[in-house]
Amino acid sequence: MTWFDALLLGLVQGLTEYLPVSSSGHLEIFSELFGVSGGENLMFAVLVHAATVLSTIIVFRKDILKIIKGIFRFQWNEETQYFAKIALSMIPVGIVGVFFKKYVEGFFGSGLFLVGCMLLLTAVLLIFSYYAKPREKKNISFRDAFIIGISQAIAVLPGLSRSGTTISTGLILGNKKESVARFSFLMVIIPILGEAFLELVKGDFASSETTISGFALVCGFLAALISGIVACKWMLKIVTKGKLVYFAYYCIAAGIFCIVYTYLK
Repeated sequence: MTWFDALLLGLVQGLTEYLPVSSSGHLEIFSELFGVSGGENLMFAVLVHAATVLSTIIVFRKDILKIIKGIFRFQWNEETQYFAKIALSMIPVGIVGVFFKKYVEGFFGSGLFLVGCMLLLTAVLLIFSYYAKPREKKNISFRDAFIIGISQAIAVLPGLSRSGTTISTGLILGNKKESVARFSFLMVIIPILGEAFLELVKGDFASSETTISGFALVCGFLAALISGIVACKWMLKIVTKGKLVYFAYYCIAAGIFCIVYTYLK
């Protein structure tokens, strides 16, 4: 992998992790069309995941610090309850990630046809959440947190956007736009770290170092970090203004392209 490949993949990872267009789906598309893939290099995969987490922490540093302070008051306060909701939302994706991810991937398969279908499903969710009548709940309930967590677990399929699925689910359940976006981004921190840890456990970290230069790793990390910060802040504004539906049109176009490309290949 060259430094330019790493830069390109880092940008794709950082942007599409937050925008509702599926990071895994776009990495699959780039891999197929341009022969550029970072998935086989364990060190690179772990670094761009770490960059994604760090970008979330930077954007939500005040919220995270507030939650941590609230937890260490050792009271059942608003911050402790919020953390408990995040922990509850992580249970479904934790179960799928540890025990069933290989079975899910094996059952549904892979490739651009699946990515195309899941992008179309992402578009449906975005459109449905846009036209759904909001009830504007004050806070995300424990029930809603668990349901949003289930939607995150389903989004392990390539092409099904994690942010698009979780935010759409929260909006359909009637939660406020700002609350859903904030919850969606904070709930992904530990699952992303967990996925990176599982990759380390099952992979050969040491041997992967020889397949990519240190400069390329730095390029990929910085590209994912900076683009992640930009995309995260942009996404918060987009959700607040209720303009997610525009990404639905993009997902429809990208999904149709993937399906047509599969048949013409």
